[in-house]
Amino acid sequence: MNMRTDLALENKEDLSKRGINEDGIRVNVDETVKEMILTQVEITNSQGEKAMGKPIGNYVTLEIKNIPDNMLKISEVLAKEIKKVIMRDPDENFTTLVVGLGNWNITPDALGPKVVSKLMITKHIFKEASELIDHDMSQVCALSPGVLGITGIETSQIIKGVVEKVSPNLIIAIDALASRKIERICSTIQLTDTGIIPGSGVNNKRKALNHSTLGVPVIAIGVPTVVEASTMANDTIDIVLDKIIEQTSSGQEFYKMLSEIDKEEKELMIKDLLRPYVGDLLVTPKDVDQNITDLSSVIANAINLALHPHMNLDQMNSYIH
Repeated sequence: MNMRTDLALENKEDLSKRGINEDGIRVNVDETVKEMILTQVEITNSQGEKAMGKPIGNYVTLEIKNIPDNMLKISEVLAKEIKKVIMRDPDENFTTLVVGLGNWNITPDALGPKVVSKLMITKHIFKEASELIDHDMSQVCALSPGVLGITGIETSQIIKGVVEKVSPNLIIAIDALASRKIERICSTIQLTDTGIIPGSGVNNKRKALNHSTLGVPVIAIGVPTVVEASTMANDTIDIVLDKIIEQTSSGQEFYKMLSEIDKEEKELMIKDLLRPYVGDLLVTPKDVDQNITDLSSVIANAINLALHPHMNLDQMNSYIH
């Protein structure tokens, strides 16, 4: 069964759990930053690509314990990782197009448009008001193209048209993702240099946005905001069985046998049982509004810091607000 997840880290964890050959996959974990775990998964060859089901490239995951109390620190760490991918300090001759993917009418899918609304946009200043240019700026433009159901146009077509007119050096795409684990919802940020397939986490795949399709390097930044209901039910059953095994002696072997049923087979069975009643139900936290507000600020500040590296947030906020 294909796990509904966009996180390379979760694909890697699944391979390890199933004992699948992991040649072509490198992992580095950094827990030195307070309140965060930074994991880099690198896919180095076609064998790793096939095993992971993801393109060759780098996937950096930030798992954060307390976002509201560490927003500035998270932005700084994420900005540092973005700059590593760019491999240069953007200047006034460097143009970045930021694309906020998603449906602004649906809160769990509104991360991309929300990030775009908080960016320091500068390209028009270079063109229309050169006397106002601060030479610590780089050229940044942004777009929230909506979704096919709103526009009737494929997102990739909209972006490609803009790319042809703007000729950016880099595209940064922001999107909401899906996770396999409940605890990673709205607490994880993934950065990759391989681009993105919009809607893949909710089985609504559109055309890929990457260097091959757009002719420009594409960085993707995403946050898992939903988890599948069948996944939650499956995990809950596992937790209950573990507690019963811990606390009972009679019948322990029976419950242990139940817990050892293949997890993917069990989840598929639960999905089939739930489908007539709820369909392919996706679940999001009740405080997702605040989560999206906080995370969009974190990601926007990280992009601002990475693209205007010689300015601080106070200087940038004077332009934004």
